[in-house]
Amino acid sequence: MSLQKPTAKQRRMQRRAKHLAPTTLSLTSLMDIFTILLFFLLVSVSTSQKMPDERYILLPKSSAEELPKETLTVEVSGNTIIVQGQLIAETTQVAAQEGVLIAKLKEELDYQAAKSAAPLNEAGVPEREVTILMDSKVPYAVLDKIMKTCMVTEYSKISFAVMQDKKKPATGGEGS
Repeated sequence: MSLQKPTAKQRRMQRRAKHLAPTTLSLTSLMDIFTILLFFLLVSVSTSQKMPDERYILLPKSSAEELPKETLTVEVSGNTIIVQGQLIAETTQVAAQEGVLIAKLKEELDYQAAKSAAPLNEAGVPEREVTILMDSKVPYAVLDKIMKTCMVTEYSKISFAVMQDKKKPATGGEGS
């Protein structure tokens, strides 16, 4: 039985294998990167306010300084009424209807109210907040029906979304 001598290539590979240590992955630097990424995502998600698409809704201007709270939103464009991304009705149909309540809007508001708890007022009745994002050209009759529908549900606190005017309000007394 004869043993063959290793070739030059085999000897080189054996020497190289002895000198190379198995590589390890440094998790410390990866954890730092993922932590920074996580904080960035949390901060950017929590501070973002979803504004309507300007092509469909033109909000009125305001000089209000206070930022809006996160509430249920009712978007009213020239064509549609949308609650939290759910199409409710066409604006023209709502304007033409006889009654003051919008049945499908009431159903959706009741459904949204059932999904979460609400603070109680002094009388023990739940009070929820709703923000209406409405195009400035939508007729008042539509707004009136939306507000009355909100009032018969638990959404009794109604706010209106406006675009903040770039100009600072004038300070001083009246008439100045």
